Amino acid sequence: MADRKVQDQDLIFALDIGTRSVVGVVGRPVGDRLKVIDVEMAEHGKRAMMDGQIDDIKQVGALARTVTERLETRLGVHLERVCVAAAGRALRTQKGSFTLELPEEQSIDAEQISRLEAGAVSAAEEALQSDGSDRRQMFLVGYTVAQYRLDNYPMANLQYHTGRKAEADVVATFLPGEVVESLYAAMRNAGLQVSSMTLEPIAAMNAAIPAELRLLNLAMVDIGAGTTDIALCRDGSVVGYTMATVAGDEVTEAIMRSFLVDFRTAEEIKRSIGESDELIRCRNILGQEERVAVSEVVQVIQEPMDKLADAIAKQILGVNGTPPSAVFLAGGGSKLAGLREKVAIQLEMDEKRVAIAGNNFALSVFADSLDLERPEYATPLGIAISAGLGLLNDSYVVILNGQTAKLFRNGVLTLQDILLMNGYSYADMVGKTGKSLNLTLDGKRMVFRGEPAVPAVLRVNGEEATLSSVVHAGDEISFIPARHGEDARRTLGELLGENFYGKAMVNNAISPMDRQLVQGDVVLTLRQAPPPPKPEAPPAATPWTAAPVPAARPAPRPQEVHLTLNGRPLVLPRKEDGSPYYLMDLLEHSGIDFEHLDRTVRLEVNGVERGFQHTLKEQDSVSITLT
Repeated sequence: MADRKVQDQDLIFALDIGTRSVVGVVGRPVGDRLKVIDVEMAEHGKRAMMDGQIDDIKQVGALARTVTERLETRLGVHLERVCVAAAGRALRTQKGSFTLELPEEQSIDAEQISRLEAGAVSAAEEALQSDGSDRRQMFLVGYTVAQYRLDNYPMANLQYHTGRKAEADVVATFLPGEVVESLYAAMRNAGLQVSSMTLEPIAAMNAAIPAELRLLNLAMVDIGAGTTDIALCRDGSVVGYTMATVAGDEVTEAIMRSFLVDFRTAEEIKRSIGESDELIRCRNILGQEERVAVSEVVQVIQEPMDKLADAIAKQILGVNGTPPSAVFLAGGGSKLAGLREKVAIQLEMDEKRVAIAGNNFALSVFADSLDLERPEYATPLGIAISAGLGLLNDSYVVILNGQTAKLFRNGVLTLQDILLMNGYSYADMVGKTGKSLNLTLDGKRMVFRGEPAVPAVLRVNGEEATLSSVVHAGDEISFIPARHGEDARRTLGELLGENFYGKAMVNNAISPMDRQLVQGDVVLTLRQAPPPPKPEAPPAATPWTAAPVPAARPAPRPQEVHLTLNGRPLVLPRKEDGSPYYLMDLLEHSGIDFEHLDRTVRLEVNGVERGFQHTLKEQDSVSITLT
């Protein structure tokens, strides 16, 4: 360890964590290609991967450590930064839309476009989790804007155009958090720091189909042991990812069943098909030596190969709509004799347009003495190419709040991209204004606005930044999420004010002043004059002061009010303050349970429908009934 050099900034170390094996590639950018210095491969002793995903973190970490140490020993370098790729099996693709309402007609800038796209991506993630039964953290892998609209008019690019309502539709691709975290955990167990992450189908395409070829509609099919990853490109960019659950293991398992051999022996038989002309020697599970005819093995694997070819064709057509211009088969499974022809038949393509990947590797990578033109090298070489050719003089490490950020692609990344890739949502970036409270008070609609959000704090290398700011390798990001504004709240007393005197009904029920109002409540009031203040007693008369002449007393008023309620007489005492009775005062005498109303209330005085604040007179006939 003491004699080993430190890993240079431009020395690229990539690991392909496959279902069957771990492959390590070390290289260095030279001009516009990557020079591969060394390659190492080791197979799992037992199944530590299930269909391309890590099952046993400790075992995968140990095998990754073994591959790393072999490379370190030969190169005399201490490898500490690694580039990896996540399996495509767990990819989830979802459409999302978002609308940005502007306060006035204005020119659309890059920051507003970033907010618009971030909102659409967050909407896509919410749609994935809409059932609420399995709300997992999702990491954004990438997204494509399918359509912009400005004031309902479709646009290809919004920047600098003027309008009031901007909309975006995106197709976003996510990985569940546990897939990402397990890969990071395995690398930590191997003593390695992840410097960049991409997807296996993207990596394989970067090796098999260089950027200059992507103007054509092409498909890259990476046939591994557990899964078959597929990526499609056209018009210069990758336009879709998909995968098939059928892969090389189905072929191996067919050999196991037919010849009663264990999995490892079946793998050896499968690999020997093209190497032996007549007989393959093996030992079955009974311990017996066998000589298996190659022709018999070929016959056995036809059915699983047909199934694999059919699955590949269906997935390609499902994403692409039509057969592509050409198909590249990569991965160890692509070497199965006859598979290329079967895929061409299923896609109804000319057989010449389905090729084994490897011939184009030389456009992106080279080596002095290593044979790199092997289809099983598509993913490990692609991981190294993705990192090396995107970061010519630096390792793409970005620090987010003191931790290494998770990155899923190379090239130009904005602050918005980094945040979305690391599990933050649109609401974290922009914040939500608190919900408004809409009420009706005595027939008048009232709206109380929620509090505004506290904006997020975004800094890159200590300087204020925006969502559209480009992030470079080595940058340190400080991000404090926005804090949502409080929802508008009012009690009945706060709504009516401290000077209100009288009674109030909320949704046809008499309510106390401390009742918390909710969205859509209807409030009706009966305002009454407050009682007059009590007069101070006159000062006591002194002995030498003449007694005052008493004032004439007014005629006595009746002490009761006589009414009829629902056909029965009702006698009420006069109010102390002398104020009249209102129709609302009789609700408590009606016998109706206003706390549990299931019908509307009809109020009549002398046969005429009246409101709550109608003033009652002596001998009035009142009807309060449910309709």
